[in-house]
Amino acid sequence: MFSGIIESKSKIIRFEKSESVLRIWVQRPAQFDDIKIGDSICTNGVCLTVEKFDSQEIQFCLGQETLHILQNNLTHWLSYGVNLERSLKFGDRVHGHLVTGHVDSIAQVVRAEADGECWQLQIQLPIEHSKFVWKKGSICISGVSLTVNEAQSGLVSVCLIPETMAATNLIHFSVGDSITFETDYLAKSYIYSRSNGA
Repeated sequence: MFSGIIESKSKIIRFEKSESVLRIWVQRPAQFDDIKIGDSICTNGVCLTVEKFDSQEIQFCLGQETLHILQNNLTHWLSYGVNLERSLKFGDRVHGHLVTGHVDSIAQVVRAEADGECWQLQIQLPIEHSKFVWKKGSICISGVSLTVNEAQSGLVSVCLIPETMAATNLIHFSVGDSITFETDYLAKSYIYSRSNGA
């Protein structure tokens, strides 16, 4: 589990495609000094497992399901870099919201513009995911925990404060770009429980 509070922005150093998987090598942030093989790291919202690492790089392997969900979004990873977060430790404060790193799908950016010191971002979700998002709820976009300002028919608006703008890659996304999202785990649990009569 993650919190959606980004620890570091990083870049993809290289990648290698085989018949069934894609391996990527990400620049290792200096503060990631406690990682080990098998650890989970949220990478642009996607929970990836550390395969190998050294002082400079972290290696991940993306399987077919992940590649299917990401579709063409990997081109943006190369262009804009990746938001990274190590998994939560029991006993730590959770400053965002609970994020699984199991990306729901890809959304399309329909608005991206400055608003004074802030940045307004609006995305269009696939309509089947709209029931899990409502005003003042939470959503994870490219690994970033954000509060929903408005939500209607899958059109979701969020506002990035200067700290979020500086700490993440979100301001690099433009209208028409695709971007990963994960709806709130607790919202999904609530909706599913009600639909099953719990």
